[in-house]
Amino acid sequence: MITFNVPTREEVSTTNQEIFDNLEKAVGFVPNLFATYAHSDNALKNYLNFSNAKTSLKAKEKEVVNLAVSQVNNCQYCLSAHTAIGKMNGFTEEQILELRSGSASFDNKLDALAKLSKNITENRGNTDAAVLENFFAAGWTKENLIDTISLVGDKTISNYINNTTKVAVDFPVAAPLETALA
Repeated sequence: MITFNVPTREEVSTTNQEIFDNLEKAVGFVPNLFATYAHSDNALKNYLNFSNAKTSLKAKEKEVVNLAVSQVNNCQYCLSAHTAIGKMNGFTEEQILELRSGSASFDNKLDALAKLSKNITENRGNTDAAVLENFFAAGWTKENLIDTISLVGDKTISNYINNTTKVAVDFPVAAPLETALA
């Protein structure tokens, strides 16, 4: 079995060393998944630029998408990271579990966003018409739709990198959904 190390600052390019330094200042550490991107001289910078790009979605709304997508893609790393970030954005543990399952009974608009995110991911972009109609009926716009699809792609990239490399989770580990809901 091939194993992937989490590169240290000394093992990455000068460009990535600078990004590591900025992450250290901003977050307090370099998350293992971001460090894994640094196996490439370009991927970490490209990903962070994409991930941090301006969007019509607020931080809390982005976490709805991140949690639903990461659950569909079964990415333990991203589920753990976004559970922590979701709590920082005001979601309760119960709400996070519901978002992971692709719904939000506590908020009609977020429910439509969670359902859309799950549906897009499960159907690889072949979104069900009823789900899309529900999204617009909840008050979302075409701009929000395009930004949501972009975010699904953003999160899917991270999910796939982690699911392939299986680097260690350096956040409190999120419980499997079935266990947490039992």
